[in-house]
Amino acid sequence: MGDDSAMVDLDSSPGSPSTKTALARRHRHLSADERIARGKAAREQVPRSSHGAWEPTVDRPDPVALLEGQAGGRIPELVPIRHGRMLASPFTFFRGSALVMAADLAASPRSGIHVQLCGDAHLANFGAFGSPERKLLFDINDFDETLPGPWEWDVKRLAASLEVAGRDLGFGAADRRASVLGCLEAYRVQMRASSGMSTLDAWYDHLDVDRLMDWVRAEVAAKRLGKREAREAAQDVARARKRDHLRLLEKRTSNVGGTPRIVADPPLIVPIEDLIDPGEPVEELMRELIAVYRETLADHHHPIEEFEYVHAARKVVGIGSVGSEALIALLVGRDDRDVLFLQVKEAQASVLEQFVGASEHDNHGRRVVVGQRLMQAASDIFLGWIRIDEPVGHRDYYVRQLHDWKGGAEIATFRPDGATLYGRLCGATLARAHARWGDRIAIASYLGKGDTFDRAVADFASAYADQNERDYEAFAEAVRSGRIAAVTGV
Repeated sequence: MGDDSAMVDLDSSPGSPSTKTALARRHRHLSADERIARGKAAREQVPRSSHGAWEPTVDRPDPVALLEGQAGGRIPELVPIRHGRMLASPFTFFRGSALVMAADLAASPRSGIHVQLCGDAHLANFGAFGSPERKLLFDINDFDETLPGPWEWDVKRLAASLEVAGRDLGFGAADRRASVLGCLEAYRVQMRASSGMSTLDAWYDHLDVDRLMDWVRAEVAAKRLGKREAREAAQDVARARKRDHLRLLEKRTSNVGGTPRIVADPPLIVPIEDLIDPGEPVEELMRELIAVYRETLADHHHPIEEFEYVHAARKVVGIGSVGSEALIALLVGRDDRDVLFLQVKEAQASVLEQFVGASEHDNHGRRVVVGQRLMQAASDIFLGWIRIDEPVGHRDYYVRQLHDWKGGAEIATFRPDGATLYGRLCGATLARAHARWGDRIAIASYLGKGDTFDRAVADFASAYADQNERDYEAFAEAVRSGRIAAVTGV
């Protein structure tokens, strides 16, 4: 159901009808005026100022218990690495605790307008990547938790991540609030701009790095950004363009018997032959899996057909994803310099599912792929999915290129003005993503021209950062007491 259909006011409470059931309903087409009225009616029912409140509920789940529950479906020997990475700071804890915040947001005010959610919209999940047209775009780059749900949830998680990161970086309260308000204003302004666009213009709207650098230069000229930050932005762009398959070939492989092989670096990189029982036909199994994955790509000729599988390894990535299965596969085309690296990443149930209902897709890899295609301005041509049957149950995966001009900002080096600009970039980018599938006109109408919503969510972000610090301390105490195991420095 696209944004020109009447959007269903989904009841997202636990036990409500599934998202699949709700989205299957069809309603009459709504005019722009009706959609504006819908947004204003939601404002009456759920005042924008109500989003500023945060108080833990009396029956709030124990955050450590939630994380322990997540560990149950993960690779046991990798879970302590995940915990160790989360232990580094309140910001890394925030990055790995999307489930905790989803449980908290489930009890928060909502306007009743749903979009395709990222589900984990924090600062580190935005960045640059190459489009099929070979343009470098800035967009959301992580969709493991994607699912339709209340648009406010992504906005609040993004705003809170700015506040949490600002505290980690030692910013003063005024600088932190300025960066959060800048992000929220950019979301509101972009959503209002998207609401005035035609359907196709809103769908095609994107931010490429040329426009991004123009924005950076304008900020420098207006003295809202230092020249150092502008240089760092240019360096980030240059590094992203160099992150390609050939660089990965030189960095991660060696030549064995005339064939490139991924070099082991345990426990973070473990060759596939070390994970499978001796005698298993590894190459045959991998080729069969790639053939099945091929069926989820274009029906016509696809470049994957010109590549031959040669090797694979398990590669630990990220913070929140650590412990779920993630492989990298090396394929070779016309010669050993014509290479393709694919990431085969396990997709488990979204952390949002227990709060907004099950996905309409029975394969979580497909759920991720569909969500990414709905939210991103352009998607990887190798984006597909697969299911691997096991003796008991199955595992779902999505597949994408591992490195294709991928880059991101060095958050740890931010100064206040750089954080504010980056927050604005992320806020505007999130609005574009929400506008593609969601009812952008109703959301813009709800937000209005003023900053009432901005100020409320900035208040929420500050209060929730306090909660995140309390949760982090509880998590650290669980590690100190031996309740959970953590391995640091990996």
